[in-house]
Amino acid sequence: MFSQPLKRVSKSIAWLCPSMIVFAILLPTKFVSAQSDIRIKDICRLKGQEENTLQGLGLVVGLKGTGDGDIKPMTRALTRTMQLMGGQVATDAQGRLLEKEMANAKNVALVMVEVTIPPTGVQQGDKLNCTVNAISAKSLEGGSLMLTHLLGPRADKPVVYALASGPIVLDDPKLTTAGKVVDGCKMEMTVANEFVFNNKITLIVDPDHRSIETAQSIEDMVNDFHKKGIASANRSSSSSSNIDTNDLAKAIDQTTIVVNIPPSYKDKPVAFASLILELQLLGMHNRKRVYIQEREKVVIIGEDVTIAPVVISHKNLTISARGGQPLGKTFAPLGTQEKANERPTLKNLNEALNALNVPTADVISIIKALKRQGNLYGELVIE
Repeated sequence: MFSQPLKRVSKSIAWLCPSMIVFAILLPTKFVSAQSDIRIKDICRLKGQEENTLQGLGLVVGLKGTGDGDIKPMTRALTRTMQLMGGQVATDAQGRLLEKEMANAKNVALVMVEVTIPPTGVQQGDKLNCTVNAISAKSLEGGSLMLTHLLGPRADKPVVYALASGPIVLDDPKLTTAGKVVDGCKMEMTVANEFVFNNKITLIVDPDHRSIETAQSIEDMVNDFHKKGIASANRSSSSSSNIDTNDLAKAIDQTTIVVNIPPSYKDKPVAFASLILELQLLGMHNRKRVYIQEREKVVIIGEDVTIAPVVISHKNLTISARGGQPLGKTFAPLGTQEKANERPTLKNLNEALNALNVPTADVISIIKALKRQGNLYGELVIE
C-alpha cells in the first residue's frame, strides 16, 4: 500500500490510496469576515418604494398562421377593435356586430400584456419594457402588439396608466408564446411612490435578513447617528432649543423600523433618507445560508457556514472533516496552525470535493445529508 499526493487546494491536502481516498479538511486560525461595509440600504428598503404591475389585454397581429384562429374571445376583441378604428364591420338587424366575419383569423392572437413600475416610480412620458404572453396562440414570433391600454393593479378602479405597442422580441427561441416589447410601454400618468408618512420614514428589512438582532442593530445605528449629530451641534452652538434629543428610530418588529424625521430635516426628507440609508452597520453579518438549485446544479455557499466534525463515506470516497490536526496519514500545509476546537467550513468541504472531481449532484446529496443529520450550521435553501 502506498500514499501519493494528489492535489493541493487552498488549505487542504489529498492522498490517493488504492482502496479509498482520505481527505482531511483544515481550517485557518482566523475567519475574517468582510461585512463591515454593509449599509442600511443594502438590506432595507423604504416603505412606499415598491414595484407595481400594470396589465392589459391586447391583440398581436402579423403572425404566420400561428394565431388563435376561431377563438371567440379573440374574435370579439378583434371585431370591437376594428369598429373603434373605423373599420367597416357588418351588423345584424339588432345592430350587433357580426363577429363571424372575423372568425378564423389565424394571424391574430389575444395576449396578456404586463409592465412593472420600478420602486422609484415613473414620470409621464417614460418608456418601459413590457412582457407579452399568448393566451391561446401557438407562437408570437414575428408579431406586433397593437395599441393596448394598461390598467392599474386594482381591477375595481380601471384607470389607464400607460399605452403599449410595438414589435415582439422573443427572449428564448424555444419559448415562442412569450416575449417582450422593448421600450414599448409609454407612461400616460406619473406614478410617484411616496415614502414619507406623518413626518416619518419606515425601513423594511429584506426577507433574507429579517431577524430581531438585525432590527435592533439598525435602531441602535440610527439613534447613535442622531446622538452624534446632537453632540456636534452642541459644540458648535450655545443654543440647542431646536434640537430633538429623543431617539429617532424604533424597531417595531424584525421587519419594520420607524424613523422620525428631525426638525432640521423636516423640509429635506430626501436628504435625510439618503443619510439614513448610507449608514454602515458595523459588525453586521449575513445570514449563514446555503443555496442549491438542483435543476441547474448550482451550489452557493456562504463564507461562514460551518459543519460538525464528521466522517463522510460516499461511494468509494471517505472524507474526514474536522478542526485541528487530522488523523491518518496526512499533514497540514506549511504556515498553518490549527485549533482543535475550530469547526470545519462547508466551503472547505466543497473545495475538497471539487478537487477530487466529485459530481455536483453528489455534492448536493452530501450537503442535504449533513442538514438532515443536524451537522450543517446554517440555513439550507433548495429550489
